[in-house]
Order: sequence, then structure tokens, then C-alpha cells
Amino acid sequence: MRTYLCAFGLLAALLGATPAHAQFSNRSLGLSLGYMDFQRTAGLAGTPFLGLEGSLYIENGFEVVSLSKVMFPKDTFATPEKRVIGLAPSLGIRYLLLEESIRPYIGTDVSYLIVLKDAASNFVGLGPNIGVDFFVTDAVSLGLRAQYNFYLALNEDTQTSLTGSAGVAAYF
Repeated sequence: MRTYLCAFGLLAALLGATPAHAQFSNRSLGLSLGYMDFQRTAGLAGTPFLGLEGSLYIENGFEVVSLSKVMFPKDTFATPEKRVIGLAPSLGIRYLLLEESIRPYIGTDVSYLIVLKDAASNFVGLGPNIGVDFFVTDAVSLGLRAQYNFYLALNEDTQTSLTGSAGVAAYF
């Protein structure tokens, strides 16, 4: 009788168990919209951008992140002014101050800025950033981010840009 009771208890526990779910996943892909103020870097006016972003959680609050931006700034050096194409991929790391449904973070990115115009301009940059992600479900977050970049190029003065963006990301 005792064996049957133990077997019945084990069977009830197995049938009543639900699968375990992690609170949040480790990878994300998302889209962001923002504004990049070039502060006349290479004669470019500030412009909105569309970004594709991704992240991979490493451990202990650290994430590897990437944000690739495409934009169409005005070239103020051209006569008359005209729109050009700008691409700015970046790769960085950030530290999550909290790892719950609200995730504030600080980080830094190494970025590359190429501006496609008559004579292409290439810059390499380093930029500290801050932001926060708000999880609206276990798999979707909304975020805000601000970044200040320092761009270097051969035979050029150090250039800077200030960036602000809002985005949505899906975690899997």
C-alpha cells in the first residue's frame, strides 16, 4: 500500500508540474529611431536615423551590443547643400545596473562612421552611453538611449556627435 501511495504521489507531481520558464532571454534583436547631432562633423548637419540593434547577455550583468545606423544628413560643405548617405555600425559592451523588468545600463561602443558623398569620409569613434530598457512582456522591451561619440580620422580634428534614440527589441 505504501508503494502505491508513493507511486501515486510521484505521478501526481509529474502530471501537475509545469515547464520552467526563465524570466528573460539572453539575446535580442530590435529597431530604433533616433537623432544624431553631428555638430558639423565633416560638415554634416544633424539628422534622424534608423537603427538595427542586437544584444547578447554574457554574465554578471554584462552584455555585448551592436547598433547599426543608417541616416541621410545634409552635407553643408556642398554647394548647394545636398543629402548624403551615412552608415554607422558599432560594437560595444554595457553593464546592466538592474536585471529585472526595468534595466538601466551604462556602456561604451567602438563605432565606425562612413559618409558616402563625392569624397567618402571615414571615422573611427569611441562613445560612452547610458540608457534604460523597460520590459512590457517577458519577450519585448522598449528602450531609451543617449550616447556621446568622439570620432578620429587621419589628418582631421577630433569630431564629436551626440545621439539619442528610442527602440523596441524582441528577446529570444
